[in-house]
Amino acid sequence: MSTQTSIVTGRPHLFSPGEAGTPVLLMLHGTGGNEHEIASLAAELQPDAGVLAPRGQVEEHGMLRWFRRHGEGLFDVDDVIARATDLAVFLDAAREHYGLGNRPVIAVGFSNGANIALAAAILHPQALDQVIAFSGMYPFGDRETATDLSGSRLLILNGESDPMAPLPSVRTLIAALHQNGADVKQVLRPGGHGIAHADLEAARQWLEEASR
Repeated sequence: MSTQTSIVTGRPHLFSPGEAGTPVLLMLHGTGGNEHEIASLAAELQPDAGVLAPRGQVEEHGMLRWFRRHGEGLFDVDDVIARATDLAVFLDAAREHYGLGNRPVIAVGFSNGANIALAAAILHPQALDQVIAFSGMYPFGDRETATDLSGSRLLILNGESDPMAPLPSVRTLIAALHQNGADVKQVLRPGGHGIAHADLEAARQWLEEASR
């Protein structure tokens, strides 16, 4: 896959159609990553799926991100909300541009990519209602959300000793998702920030369940 930017979608991204009838994995990189790096993870999760991997539009000390922050774990919540809306708009445009029709789109995000996936899914479930979040946390700081997520399905995977996605914020995330009616599966493992083998196994199983 090569990076492209269409007038319709408006941002650099990778796209591979995958096999007919499969979901499209919306691959969202972490801080300092890029669309090529995260797209390679799709083959480990569901090799025949379509892949849509956009590039984050924020730069922090030369590193790509999805939204601004004031410090480690201190997100610019107004920017989170604006960028989540931008991602939902991009996804709607990509659906039309690539003729995805009713194919399921499942966001797969790591770290900062997980956080923007969660924000978009919470604020815009009509655009994105399935998420696999590796090492993500609650993206809205001390603000509450009240969106109906009764049709949404999310897998939340975290390390128990992750200083970049601390458990109190993860617990806030899980509580908010449940409160708003989402179908949530949480997997906690020993260790810190990253994607462990156990995380990949859990994600593959969750994807298999989604296709039944």
